[in-house]
Amino acid sequence: MPVLTRLIPSPVVVDIRRGAMDDLAGLLADQRISASGKLAIAISEGSGRALRERLAPVLPGADWYPVTDGTIDSAVRLADGIKGNRYDALVGLGGGKIIDVAKYAAARVGMPMVAVATNLSHDGLCSPVATLDNDNGRGSYGVPTPIAVVIDLDVIREAPERFVRSGIGDAVSNISCVADWELAHEVQGEEIDGLAAAMARQAGEAVLRHPGGVGDDAFLKVLAEGLVLTGISMSVAGDSRPASGGCHEINHAFDLLYPKRAASHGEQVGLGACFAMHLRGAREESRHMASVLRRHGLPVLPEEIGFTVDEFVRAVEYAPQTRPGRFTILEHLNLSTDQIRDAYADYAKAIHS
Repeated sequence: MPVLTRLIPSPVVVDIRRGAMDDLAGLLADQRISASGKLAIAISEGSGRALRERLAPVLPGADWYPVTDGTIDSAVRLADGIKGNRYDALVGLGGGKIIDVAKYAAARVGMPMVAVATNLSHDGLCSPVATLDNDNGRGSYGVPTPIAVVIDLDVIREAPERFVRSGIGDAVSNISCVADWELAHEVQGEEIDGLAAAMARQAGEAVLRHPGGVGDDAFLKVLAEGLVLTGISMSVAGDSRPASGGCHEINHAFDLLYPKRAASHGEQVGLGACFAMHLRGAREESRHMASVLRRHGLPVLPEEIGFTVDEFVRAVEYAPQTRPGRFTILEHLNLSTDQIRDAYADYAKAIHS
């Protein structure tokens, strides 16, 4: 008998709205998450204190675990701390670093994990990947998808706008990432998952085409939904391919070559996506993407995040080394230093035309 369907790893609850934090205790009491109310909650030592004061009275069975940074060492310490305490679930309450630490720790001890995001800086909050700093720089670790995702738009508004802008860049970059995946399929025969590609692309397009901005609840909800769908698309694909292409290689190159000066993840991948779309000949799409990112206050030129043209060219040239085995427009064109410089000059002129 043929297989008619497939199971898709995804959260049992996705709650994105204003006031969602007020109902967090009820959500966590759901029989699918915590029947006993015995929970471990990972929070940041800084901004997490106010949320702890707000939530502790309604979560009497919870133990709170402050997390200092987004390193593999912090994740291991958290796992060691919660191991053997018979918690029903681990809640990661905070930004991307806290959630990634919690995802890894939960995976290490075999515990369900709930992601409660306090900003929308990138697509990792619902992905099957935890990105953590280690002795060699930064590593990506496979983890289960969160069992639930909660995003309170009121809390999101309290975070600095730069976090929302970063999420915009990450979501919009999906369009370039999927184009790279399709290129790898056409040129090298790499298998492509049509459902994962469609989810990631539509998530990016929804953010790109939305007329609202960072102060608009309707836009914030579309952005949050897009970042969640992007994470699920990675679960569908089994890796980060739907949301990681040449633009992310450029981002990794910035991080490795200029670790003290790198901008936010979303700023760098947004710039990388605009340039990658230009390289693949999608000039109109590149111009439109650049105009939208500009409208949201994101950089579209390297000097807007403090890099010279030569430094950008070096990052693009180095980028393929950051993901050996991944085929994108950068590997396909295999441009020389002078060719990258010429392509950048053409790009800079095109987005201003």
